[in-house]
Amino acid sequence: MAQLKVALVTGAGTGVGKAVALALMKEGYATVLAGRRKEMLEATVNEGKSTEAKTLIVPTDVTDPAAIKALFAKAKETFGRLDVLFNNAGIGAPPVPLEDLSYEKWKAVVDTNLTAPFLCTQEAMKIMKSQTPRGGRIINNGSISAHAPRPYSVAYTSTKHAITGLTKCTALDGRQYDIACGQIDIGNAVTPMTERMAQGVMQPDGSMKPEPRMPAEDVGRAVAYMASLPLDSNVLFMTVMATKMPFVGRG
Repeated sequence: MAQLKVALVTGAGTGVGKAVALALMKEGYATVLAGRRKEMLEATVNEGKSTEAKTLIVPTDVTDPAAIKALFAKAKETFGRLDVLFNNAGIGAPPVPLEDLSYEKWKAVVDTNLTAPFLCTQEAMKIMKSQTPRGGRIINNGSISAHAPRPYSVAYTSTKHAITGLTKCTALDGRQYDIACGQIDIGNAVTPMTERMAQGVMQPDGSMKPEPRMPAEDVGRAVAYMASLPLDSNVLFMTVMATKMPFVGRG
């Protein structure tokens, strides 16, 4: 009998997290869906009900360390192991000049986009290093902003640059336990967070221009591919983006 594959996705109720959860369910993963709103997680599960994959919904505030511990404990209690973690939950801050961003907004973005993935990674590694068969894979949602900023995006961009450091450290420290870690940098997927891009978003020269977007399902397939590799192979970094978005070159 084949070993049950178990995946955990944060921010699984909408956007990229939802697309990835559906893609992993389609691939037969028992999938743990975490997010703030139970009804959105239930909608994701209902959308994927054509698959026979097992699912577990755990409403979770990833800015609460105790909630993160409870999430991973529930996943282990239910399925006995963890093979894939997709650190996805994230938020942005209002697009204001750097000097006008409040401490509270800065801290909210750091707590959600950086501290939460760090804490989730800790809990995942504890499970993965002690289970049989040993090991697993952690995939971080980086963003094009891990490479280059948009105007007025200091909090989001800083955390996404930091995710690259978390990815590299996890990949290095996880080697001895057969834990692989990679990062997917996403550019302009169709999600609620990018709706404004269809109308127009600020460019480095100060102009406002609409930008092309790509289906979030394409990100789901990319993450499912990363997850499908044997643990002796790893996609350390992958960029998946709308082909015509202004990123390569000078815009």
